Amino acid sequence: MGVSLSGPVPAWIALGGNQGDVLATLDAAVAAIDASDGVRVLARSRNYRTPAWGRTDQPDFINAALAVESTHPAPGLLALLLDIERRFGRVRENDAARWGPRPLDLDLLVFGDQSLQLPGLELPHPRLHERAFVLVPLAEIAPGLVVPGRGRVDELLARVDASGIQAIP
Repeated sequence: MGVSLSGPVPAWIALGGNQGDVLATLDAAVAAIDASDGVRVLARSRNYRTPAWGRTDQPDFINAALAVESTHPAPGLLALLLDIERRFGRVRENDAARWGPRPLDLDLLVFGDQSLQLPGLELPHPRLHERAFVLVPLAEIAPGLVVPGRGRVDELLARVDASGIQAIP
């Protein structure tokens, strides 16, 4: 997974899916992340039912957010997340399926205070400030988190339409 950092770095991850037993998949994905060497889950939001975004001709999604700390550099953490997605049946190679149905989606949102632009990895996530389905669960666990170049999560959430998003009891 690459060179280890001198100490753990806080990071935030979005989770989602809309195919299969999504609640069980999200639970298993969180367990897989937490069981990974060099990663520790610190907090998890509740699950939220959210309307499909981008392509609306599909089932609602279930979304959540995680706070973790990682001793991997950002590209290493992303590689780990992509590997976990593949284990749960996610295929990213077909760009035509972008925003389409999926069993699991794991997005690295913020990694410490880093701003990065690498092939396949942009930090902070380039569209997180526009997406209520990311901001609602993220605001539950990190309302004061400052997204580099964008502002505080709670302030970003106040600027988007979060209607239609419901916490799952």
